Amino acid sequence: MTFRIRLLLIFTVAVVASVGVVEWSVLNSTRAAFERLETSRADALVAQFRNEFERRKQEIVRAVARIAESRAATDIAISSNPEEYYREAERLAATNGLELLELVAADGTIVSSAEWPARFGYKEDWLTAGTDWKALGAFLKREELADGFTLSLVAVGAAIAEDHKLYVIGGQQLNKDFLSTLVLPDGMRVLLYRNLDPQFSPSQLIQANAAEHLPAQIQPLIEQVLKQKREATQTLGQGEDAETFHALPLAGYENNLLGVLLVGSSRRELVNLEASQRRAGILVAAGGILLGIALSWWATMRVTRPVLRLAESAAKVAAGNWGVTVETTSNDEIGQLAQAFNRMTHELVEQRDRLVQAERVAAWRELARRLAHELKNPLFPLQITVENLQRARESYPEQFDEVFRESTRTLLAELANLKQIIGRFSDFAKMPAPEMQRVNFNQLAGDTLKLFEAQLTQSRVEAKAELDRKLRPVEADPEQMTRVLRNLVLNAIDAMPEGGSLTVRTVALPGGVRLEVSDTGQGLTPEECERLFTPYYTTKTHGTGLGLAIVQSVVSDHKGRISVESQPGKGSTFRIEL
Repeated sequence: MTFRIRLLLIFTVAVVASVGVVEWSVLNSTRAAFERLETSRADALVAQFRNEFERRKQEIVRAVARIAESRAATDIAISSNPEEYYREAERLAATNGLELLELVAADGTIVSSAEWPARFGYKEDWLTAGTDWKALGAFLKREELADGFTLSLVAVGAAIAEDHKLYVIGGQQLNKDFLSTLVLPDGMRVLLYRNLDPQFSPSQLIQANAAEHLPAQIQPLIEQVLKQKREATQTLGQGEDAETFHALPLAGYENNLLGVLLVGSSRRELVNLEASQRRAGILVAAGGILLGIALSWWATMRVTRPVLRLAESAAKVAAGNWGVTVETTSNDEIGQLAQAFNRMTHELVEQRDRLVQAERVAAWRELARRLAHELKNPLFPLQITVENLQRARESYPEQFDEVFRESTRTLLAELANLKQIIGRFSDFAKMPAPEMQRVNFNQLAGDTLKLFEAQLTQSRVEAKAELDRKLRPVEADPEQMTRVLRNLVLNAIDAMPEGGSLTVRTVALPGGVRLEVSDTGQGLTPEECERLFTPYYTTKTHGTGLGLAIVQSVVSDHKGRISVESQPGKGSTFRIEL
């Protein structure tokens, strides 16, 4: 992965992460604000219910007190024939705005019942328990009607006359009419569960608008409140149908739970708001991502283009073109780096020129020294031979012919030696370009070792070939590579004057070949290894120092590389990779 792509990914991820964090924060803050608003609205609705509940209680208490203080109640209390007042409760209830009204004698016997006249004569034993009904005020009570039970809000009063007492029990039912008096904000509703049956009964769950949907999951919430006798909050349903319910227990005068008030708040508005925010967030994120990609692409191009130019220029310098410079268009860190690169290449060029000049002088000096050394050896015999001819001509004319024949043989031999020396220098000076063709290096190695069989036997050197069977032919000049391999084998033999082991090895490489020549000879020091391929440098007592220089020149012309690994006393290994 390129540096540009990495920068682009970093910028893009940063933009996406930023948009995601903002979207998450907005959604969380919106949800928290909605929860606070919902809680405040639910609290307001509960407070409204309690106010209405308290107002109804006061109205019932006042109505019951009016009835208890009325002349009709007094007459019934002192009457010796209460049966004649059988229907009086219905009239008094209608007159005072009560749905429920019972007139009960001091012993608990019902005298008159507005909601169920047939209960005349029934007993209401709970009235005689000694409770201070006036102090208690209105309270919730499970009331029995002709068609079943209902939940009512009742108060108890007493009419006392001439040591006679009449209980007045009046109240109103907690039903849909009662719930319809509450003012409900949009998206909220109130339900009342009347705990009148031993088990949960869906028919006891009422609300002002019977057409509204009742969630099936509401039963566990009601049962939880009835069991724990405390408020509970739970969200029921999913998506737009989700609804949060606040459930409050309603207790009777004996602290028994007679009902559960449920305040429901629809989450449709929150769901729609979150959906719209998500859509807006997706659009903003998409726009931000596109903008981020564009900006990051521009930024990465601005950053990486100079870096790429620097990398390309550095590659050219590595390839040998030291005169490369990089155009600088800014004064920032990249521009300073480009300026430093240009200074470096300028200094490299100057140093190269000085080095080339110094090496050229040193090479000419070394060439002159080598030529002088190589030519001095055959010139001295030539001089002695000519002087002998002169002396024989002057002092021993009768022996001149014999001396002449010997001298001419010597002259020809030394001249041939001079010719050979000059030929070696000439060969190094003009190495021909390689003529490339498919070469099997396994065969080349085998043929070379066969060529030196006699010399190897005479030098007591054991030779072996380790040839890679997977090796494929590669492009090379067979004549030049034969010369290279022969030169390395001869050097290895010369390095083992007391005998040893010589190994020629081939190794298949991905797309190429490695050729190794190893010996167990005297080895080389690190300093000698560094100078080994320098022209005219030799570690031998004889030779021109051109053999390995020619080897390196041939390998270089083949676009390959040659290296040496050696330690004194442990032999040497020459490696060629093509």
